[in-house]
Amino acid sequence: MDALAGLLEGPRARGAFLLRMVMEPPWSVRIEDGAPICVMCVTEGEAWLVPDTGEPVLLKPGAIAIARGPEPYTVGDVPDAPPRARIGPDGACTTLSGEPLAEAMRLGVRTWGNSPDGGTTLLVGTYRMDGEVGRRLLDALPGLLHLPAEAWNCPLMPFLGEEISRDEPGQAVVLDRVLDLMLITGVRAWFSRPGAEAPAWYRAMGDPVVGRALRLLQNDPAHPWTVASLAAKTGVSRAALARRFTALVGEPPMAYLTGWRLAHAADLLRETDATVESVARQVGYGGAFALSAAFKRVRGVSPQEYRAGT
Repeated sequence: MDALAGLLEGPRARGAFLLRMVMEPPWSVRIEDGAPICVMCVTEGEAWLVPDTGEPVLLKPGAIAIARGPEPYTVGDVPDAPPRARIGPDGACTTLSGEPLAEAMRLGVRTWGNSPDGGTTLLVGTYRMDGEVGRRLLDALPGLLHLPAEAWNCPLMPFLGEEISRDEPGQAVVLDRVLDLMLITGVRAWFSRPGAEAPAWYRAMGDPVVGRALRLLQNDPAHPWTVASLAAKTGVSRAALARRFTALVGEPPMAYLTGWRLAHAADLLRETDATVESVARQVGYGGAFALSAAFKRVRGVSPQEYRAGT
């Protein structure tokens, strides 16, 4: 498993909010949905994305922007346009005073805007819950990631443009998976830029010792790993591995393993009907009690509460 493959198994959209936005100037929309991450692409025209902190970014055709929540931001035809609409939690669209706008601006299936012939078209995909995108991935991203068309050249954008307005059986699942692929492709291109400041765990995968240790942990999290057994597999002493791993990854091997196991447990809790006991065994815990204690300590909720969406 390479540096990105293990990490990017995390994105799992579930009923994501996807929308084609068609706008004619003047327009400006305030985004205050609190979502953990939003993927935005421009297919026609131009749009300005203005974070509350940081510099405005001009999105041109073929560009992708990934905004990390929950901080709000504004999208409009010019960087200083006053907002004319607000997007709240679950994609609820209102005026700034709270009056509903969804029906008034509906232009078709998953299509919304102020003009059916507007000169600017954006494709927007929003993950609704934190658990749908791994915390390690979110922490590795800036508040706003922007790649112009020439920096990523993704063939998925035209496909999403065609699929987003279809209303067929299973269409929501198709769109969820396309959104996951768009996010993965964008993040991969971001980390691959010349001079990119990739996170420590990403750079560590290139180390002959620590990289092997990471792959061992990621490929088999249920194994009863110890620092000693990892050291034996990587051909160095226990002290040397612990020191080198912590320096490159930013945390000790067993702390990394705990986070990795709990991330897998979270996916299994949300995506399967397996019992907590079964999930615990699959990710390397002795039973439901041990998993519940670790899960509550790290994530602040029990496995049952997490599964229920609490």
